[in-house]
Amino acid sequence: MRDNIDTREFCICDYQAALLVWQRVEGVEIAEGDDREGIAQFLARNPGLSRVAIDGAAVVGVALCGHDGRRGHIYHLAVDPAYQGRGLGKRLLSECLDGLRRARLQRVIILVADDNQRGARFWKRYAWEEIPGAIPMGIDL
Repeated sequence: MRDNIDTREFCICDYQAALLVWQRVEGVEIAEGDDREGIAQFLARNPGLSRVAIDGAAVVGVALCGHDGRRGHIYHLAVDPAYQGRGLGKRLLSECLDGLRRARLQRVIILVADDNQRGARFWKRYAWEEIPGAIPMGIDL
């Protein structure tokens, strides 16, 4: 484990390593669309926005970031448990927000599972707010 962790754009070649990080982090739910093809499509639609933190050749943090032209979205922000508490989550988040600002977006939305209290504490620590009255909904196509 190095003291100096680098960050860079997430590329599809990082997929397998990112999947391993997501699987190791409590509260991250892998769902439909999170397969290699789905992530490749997401990255292609949102070039330059998603990030990874790397220690040498190892991916130790991941953040998917994109937008629909109106609202930004951050998904699956996760840092390997062995690297948590070193500011990597905050750093990845900051880099994602910088990219969304460059895209001229003014609002970013995240979803936190209601049983992911640790994740909710992370987001609230950085001034994210619950959206009162909002009910997350979805449909499988």
